[in-house]
Amino acid sequence: MKKMKKALLGTTLVGALVVSAGFGTYSWFTSETNASGQIANGTLQLNNGQNITEKIIDGVDFAPSQLKYGEWLTIDNTGSQGSHIKATLNQSLDKDINIKKYKVGYIALKYKEKPSGDVLKASKIKLEKLFDGTTNVVNTMKASNGEIEVAPGVTAVTGFVGEEGVAALKATSAKDWVLGDGTNKPFWRLKSDQYIDLLFAVKLDESANNDYQGVSYSADLKVQAKQTDEGSKYDGE
Repeated sequence: MKKMKKALLGTTLVGALVVSAGFGTYSWFTSETNASGQIANGTLQLNNGQNITEKIIDGVDFAPSQLKYGEWLTIDNTGSQGSHIKATLNQSLDKDINIKKYKVGYIALKYKEKPSGDVLKASKIKLEKLFDGTTNVVNTMKASNGEIEVAPGVTAVTGFVGEEGVAALKATSAKDWVLGDGTNKPFWRLKSDQYIDLLFAVKLDESANNDYQGVSYSADLKVQAKQTDEGSKYDGE
């Protein structure tokens, strides 16, 4: 009997201790704040990464004094970042004779909204006026920076490939010519969703002799883009 009383008393004391411990707890005021961040990289891309399908120049039965136009080549900044554009024209003949008998002129239009067909037609006429007689240069530039406005929101540069002092062209070799890029010429800096339409025309000089019969002229255009940040480089530099 005494043992049972002691056991009951021990159980009561343990319960009392448990109740006593719980009765003495407290709740505190608390606060919390958090921060997060993320950087999504932009894109630098021309023509959605696709090659230009239009022809720089195409034709047969070419002869001295004749002029042929290529097709309009569109360079579209489809990335999210602005970029500097460099277009390198490589020219070659399938015979080892003077390539300078081929006079190559160009006009480039830069715009945000595509110009009308009338503007493109007028620009083609403007390009044709560069070629005069025996292809002496006719300077149609008005602005001091080499740019001209051909329509509201449409600026242009025009000139001859290989002619020093015309529309920012410089030679990298005897047959490779680089149109001035946006690093030092604002025209060749493309903002996102801006376009450049580029048209070439080729004339075989009247002084070309029989050595040029049956000769084929070829041209390839390489267009590169790089960031506008200082110190950026084109691929391969």
